[in-house]
Amino acid sequence: MDARAIGDAQAVAEVLPGRNAKLVAGLEQAEEPVPAIPAAIDKLDRFHLLVLDDLSYVRKTQAETSVLFELIAARYERRSIMITANQPFGEWDSVFPDKAMTVAAIDRLVHHATILEMNVESYRRRTALDRTSSEPEAG
Repeated sequence: MDARAIGDAQAVAEVLPGRNAKLVAGLEQAEEPVPAIPAAIDKLDRFHLLVLDDLSYVRKTQAETSVLFELIAARYERRSIMITANQPFGEWDSVFPDKAMTVAAIDRLVHHATILEMNVESYRRRTALDRTSSEPEAG
């Protein structure tokens, strides 16, 4: 994600960018002493936009996906979520261990969504290849 885009968005509204693993872990901790997930999610309501980066990068446990689903369901039709993922929705059953939860989460996410599908070469890969090809050969 382009930091300038987040900066522009933050000038308009409060945005919480970050990796979803950190956010989900924080919400999971809220569940441990007492069931405080609703209160933790309510605190996130001050952000007009949550940015969950690399959602499908790592398979999540049942507890993590439960918390993530609670967050998605709580923000549904109230606040915005921006998600980046390296897998199409058809492969999200490998992200969420429960198929019904996968379908329900996707349903809520796409209902009012603008989906940008980018089938382009990875910027990081291209930069690494450019860097490798411009280095002088060791001789």
